[in-house]
Amino acid sequence: MSLRTIALTATLMAGVALSGCTAYDAGNKEMVGTGLGAVVGGLAGSQIGSGDGQLWATGAGVLLGALVGSELGRSLDKADMAYMNQAQTRSYSAPIGETISWNNPQSGNSGTYTPVRDGRTNSGSYCREYQQTIYVGGQQETATGTACQQPDGTWKIIN
Repeated sequence: MSLRTIALTATLMAGVALSGCTAYDAGNKEMVGTGLGAVVGGLAGSQIGSGDGQLWATGAGVLLGALVGSELGRSLDKADMAYMNQAQTRSYSAPIGETISWNNPQSGNSGTYTPVRDGRTNSGSYCREYQQTIYVGGQQETATGTACQQPDGTWKIIN
C-alpha cells in the first residue's frame, strides 16, 4: 500500500469516526461540522496533484475543511432561525417593553426580542425599534434594529 493510500484511508477513517461519535448528540453541531468538513476537505484535497503534493493537499484539505465545518456548525441552524423568526414576528404586536423569548432545546441557542419604541415614518409607515439578544454557544450578541409594516401587512427590517 502506498503512503498516499494510507494517508487517505486514515483521513477518511478519522472523519467518519468523528462524525459517527457525534451522531448520537444532535445538539453538537460544531463537532459534526468539524468531522464532516474534515472528510469533505480531505476528499477534495486528495484530488489535487500527485505524489507528495497530493499528500500535502489532502492534509491541507482536512484542516481547512475541519475549520470551515466547525465555524458553520457553531452558527444558528434552520431550527434556531425558525424559533427566532417566530419570536420576532410576535414582537411586532407585543406591547412596548415586553420581552419575547425563544429557545431551541436541541441546540441550546436562545434569544429575546424587546420592542423599545414605535412610531410612524414621514410617509406614514408604522415602525418599531427593537432590541435583540442572541445566545449561541454561551456567547451573547446584542443588537438593535427597526422594522416597518408594509402596505400588505408584512414587516420589513430596515436597519
